[in-house]
Amino acid sequence: MRVVDLDRDMSDVIPTGTTRDSEYLFARMTEETLAETRPGAGRRILDVASGVGQDAIALQEMGAHVVGAEPSRRMIGLAELQAAKTEGPLPSWVRCWSDGLPFEDDSFDAALCKGAMDHFDRPELAIAEMARVVKPGGRVVLAIANFDSFACRASRAWDRLGEQRLGRAVRRGRRGYDVPSDHFTRYELDLMREQAGKYIDVDVARGISLGWGLPVWTRTTGRLPGFVANAALRSLDALGRAVPRLSDVVVLAGPPRA
Repeated sequence: MRVVDLDRDMSDVIPTGTTRDSEYLFARMTEETLAETRPGAGRRILDVASGVGQDAIALQEMGAHVVGAEPSRRMIGLAELQAAKTEGPLPSWVRCWSDGLPFEDDSFDAALCKGAMDHFDRPELAIAEMARVVKPGGRVVLAIANFDSFACRASRAWDRLGEQRLGRAVRRGRRGYDVPSDHFTRYELDLMREQAGKYIDVDVARGISLGWGLPVWTRTTGRLPGFVANAALRSLDALGRAVPRLSDVVVLAGPPRA
């Protein structure tokens, strides 16, 4: 039996703009994910696990016709309130599970799922469903947090050194490299490729950001002058792009398999 809080509104999630490195990471993840859907006039795009609708609204403003698929009625309500503040055509929302999309085959030009795959209890079926509803030659786009990133590895090694060699007290509570309690899957690049590759021809596997979640890095970027911090963030982002295995987030994209 699936047990899920269908009234969850994500108010318990830390706002993405609380630190400079968080703000940068989430802005870049959004930029890359939305761009890979190739939005434009006349294109039909499905936003899977659309949450409070910020991405669906942005894609709609780019000229696409967007449908948000979301199981939480509360988040759909918040999305509709947010969309009502904008001008022009609005996205539409359908309340449904990601692994049982109520759409016909080949209904969309693209489908995206940003930052939600690890919350799914049946992620492979969700990918299969996204591939099913996207037209041949369309785009399936996934953005997934990497729990084998450089930041996770470095934080884990630092804690292990302090606790096992230096006698430091064991930290309590969830650490940055621990999978949150509402995640079903601990993703890293090989697992992402394995699951996605069954249903889409992955032609993009791009890393986003490097170092997010390291306390010393968060503090440093917060203290540096803005232009210096942004230059450093861009430099590490370029490194993460080149080495997605170590990046904080990975964007995978490609057309559905024949």
